[in-house]
Amino acid sequence: MEQEKLISIVNDLVKQPNESEWVEFKHNYHSAEEIGERISALSNGACLHNQPFGYLVYGIEDKTHKILGTTFNIKSAKKGKEDIESWLINRLEPKIDFRSYNFEYKEGVNISLVIIPSALNRPVSFFHKSYIRISSYTRNLNEFPEKEAKIWRKEPVKPLEEQLVKQKLTSNEVVSLLNTQTYFELLKLPYPNNQDAVLEKFVSEKFIKKNKDSYDITKLGAILLAKNLDEFEEVGRKAVRVIVYKGKNKIDTIREQIGKRGYAVGFEGLIDWVNGQLPANEEIGRALRSETRMYPEIAIRELVANAIIHQDFSEKGFPMIEIFSDRIEISNPGIPLITPQRFIDEYVSRNERLADVLRRFGICEEKGSGIDKVIFYNEIYQLPAVDFIVSEKRTRITLFSYKDLSKLDKKDKIRACYQHACLRYVSNDIMTNQSLRERFQIEEQNSAIASRIIKDTINEGLIKDDDPTSNSRKYKKYIPFWA
Repeated sequence: MEQEKLISIVNDLVKQPNESEWVEFKHNYHSAEEIGERISALSNGACLHNQPFGYLVYGIEDKTHKILGTTFNIKSAKKGKEDIESWLINRLEPKIDFRSYNFEYKEGVNISLVIIPSALNRPVSFFHKSYIRISSYTRNLNEFPEKEAKIWRKEPVKPLEEQLVKQKLTSNEVVSLLNTQTYFELLKLPYPNNQDAVLEKFVSEKFIKKNKDSYDITKLGAILLAKNLDEFEEVGRKAVRVIVYKGKNKIDTIREQIGKRGYAVGFEGLIDWVNGQLPANEEIGRALRSETRMYPEIAIRELVANAIIHQDFSEKGFPMIEIFSDRIEISNPGIPLITPQRFIDEYVSRNERLADVLRRFGICEEKGSGIDKVIFYNEIYQLPAVDFIVSEKRTRITLFSYKDLSKLDKKDKIRACYQHACLRYVSNDIMTNQSLRERFQIEEQNSAIASRIIKDTINEGLIKDDDPTSNSRKYKKYIPFWA
């Protein structure tokens, strides 16, 4: 693998907020046995988290993720008289094709990297024992039978366009189940004169599969264009659910709505219904009228589309929109493939075909241009920073109602400062004290307030000086930590 690609992998890994079940950092080498246990644990962890690979990196401090370099060279290391790579592979079961690399990250800083394929259909063991990482510890997998069972049951995930949800249908049955009209309307195409042309187009989109004398509907076709999701048992459980609560908690439910139509068919109606449940805000910024809705519609639209696109269809659960008196939470099953801190500048989707169709339908933005718009309009509405939370099996994004700066806690201010720096950077601009004051509507004579927020955000390691050699406080500029 090219050195540039290896450096890029390391740069991405150190941006993870913490080590995980599929990523581990080490400063220096301890023992061959430790490597074997880690390979087992990281391969099994990658399987559980739907990651193609696990990573063991030598030369990085585990707590701070500082790239320090290492004296360990896995390519030349020995166990007794045997090459360590050969020694390891002969003691792993099955003998997975892990790859190891030793390279110079920068002058005088060497890295040893092990890229480990995800376990497939069975746990990977070392010396007849299987391992798993729990928090920052490596444990025996048999102590966690539910995780072990999940690995045994897990099969390679087929893309949505290859999964069939109804088979051996006539052409009339396909048209009765899928909303063909909506497809052509969304793409602004004339509706074909005959049914065969409609079905031919759907075959090319992989919404359906043509057999000799019948058709199969794919999961992609059903999830997007179903007239009634309940007609497709498995897909029906992925319908978007909207719940409106009376206050700030889930004690009292006012109303609940469960989507019945495919995502593309029902999207505009869903967004209209959600916006109809939201209060207007009487004071959300000097540039906005009092009758403006509490939250920007474009932000809600993009976040709902993201929840649909980035969900993990192999996990139980469904996209959900929960409306509280002080916030709106939009969540989906599964954990993201990138750290939330990089949502604004990076894009990775586990459902690329689904994303492509929804982009062509005009339901979501082009690759990588969605979250930046969410942050942009959130700032225009003078709302607190968006919060991204990843739990064990769900990803949740929260928009908050308006709060005066004095009522924001330290974490709120730091999050807003970091997002503002990211937004400026991806917009080919750079954050300054002045731009942050404008973000928070801080008067110039109170610039020290903005300076304190910037300092706190630097101390959290989220932003840095664009030019550390500059001594000018007035003209200092700041960029995200990853820039």
